[in-house]
Amino acid sequence: MSTAGLPLDRDRVLDAAISLADDAGLDGLTMRRLGQALGVTPMALYKHVANREELIDGMVERIVAAFDVPKEEGDWARELRARILAARAAITRHAWAHSAIETRTMAGAAVLAHMDALMDIMFRGGLSADLVHHAMHALSTRMWGFTRDVMPTPSLPADPSERAAALAEYAESYPAIIRLATTAPHAGAACDEDAEFTFALDILLDGFARLHHTGWRSAPGE
Repeated sequence: MSTAGLPLDRDRVLDAAISLADDAGLDGLTMRRLGQALGVTPMALYKHVANREELIDGMVERIVAAFDVPKEEGDWARELRARILAARAAITRHAWAHSAIETRTMAGAAVLAHMDALMDIMFRGGLSADLVHHAMHALSTRMWGFTRDVMPTPSLPADPSERAAALAEYAESYPAIIRLATTAPHAGAACDEDAEFTFALDILLDGFARLHHTGWRSAPGE
């Protein structure tokens, strides 16, 4: 539905900013371009957001508040997994969102509510405050549905002879990397990022459950 002619308000500004960031990335989101998208001068935007950082804060809040969390009652680990995967489903629809989340300096209401919900799930599962504290640290950005990529490896030359020479050199200097790259299942294919995410998430959840069942306590000072 067209919003042309509608009065400008904070909701319209945030919706347009999210759409612009989806198309142009976070670096492409400027107040000037946003004003153009809305058909107003940049100065008109400052009636609704104080500056670009507040704009991005609001965009993050809008995305996080819209997490579509399924009902998974009865098992805290399954419920926690469902909430985190719902976060991932929302965040992966907006390529800019993980950078925006990582650069925020103040948590808004929706962000705090998401974190509170994760902790509440674990508390209702009987986990101690000690374990919940460490679990939240272990989840890190994963609670928002993304992880930091590992350091990228060099690209191999396209020319077959140069490619073979590069592989031979790497095999001598970095044998474990080459062994993994050439013998692992699906070697040479792009990683399934969703599968890798859930693999690590399930390891963490299994670890939290094991520590809970053994009555784990952190060492003094941790």
